[in-house]
Amino acid sequence: MSKRDRLVADLSGQIRSGALSYGDQLPGENELAERYQVSRGTVRSALSELQRQDLIATQSGVGSFVTFDGITLDQTVGWATALARSGFDISTELLGIERTTDDELTRRYAVDEFVAVRRLRRDRTAGPVSYEVALVPATGELASLPEDGLVDDSLTATLDAAGLRAYRGEQWIGTEPLTAHTAELLERQEGELFLRAVRTSTDAQGRLVEHVVSLLDPARFQFRLAFGRSS
Repeated sequence: MSKRDRLVADLSGQIRSGALSYGDQLPGENELAERYQVSRGTVRSALSELQRQDLIATQSGVGSFVTFDGITLDQTVGWATALARSGFDISTELLGIERTTDDELTRRYAVDEFVAVRRLRRDRTAGPVSYEVALVPATGELASLPEDGLVDDSLTATLDAAGLRAYRGEQWIGTEPLTAHTAELLERQEGELFLRAVRTSTDAQGRLVEHVVSLLDPARFQFRLAFGRSS
């Protein structure tokens, strides 16, 4: 690794681990150059890379500040896999797989029956962090999902094995008070507000792949929207 890459790796590691937290100001260029025994040009290049990664923001004449405030999750691989890849000790509890109907999804996608996959995500030290119900079309290989179970304990792998791959989708984010049932599952108080994420994905032909409703602990999950052109 070059000196610049080592500097980027060290600072990004401190930021992602929380040693440097949101809002903290990084040491000045001269101090970083002396501490890491590199030139100021190398420091500027490293800070530019950290800014490109959305880890810091630099204000001319003021300094660089940490803007990273959480792990960005890749939803294409599913919550559990994304959380695990981000360093969280997450387990998934499968609560049930059963056939069901949904009038609205039937009208939108001309699918008569669905398979509901209900799962609870649990931090091994802090308890449940999310509850989700995923509806997939009860067609083709998925029609026998309640009897066959998930491929490799993964709904993403199951959909892939059935030839269903998300091409586009939409997601809606809001809040929802926990019912008596969901509060018991999540080990919280009834009426406590949780984030409610509704994600619907379709394949290249516009056919339904997956419709997922997730209740997420707001202390663990945030949603970020980036816009504008990158410099």
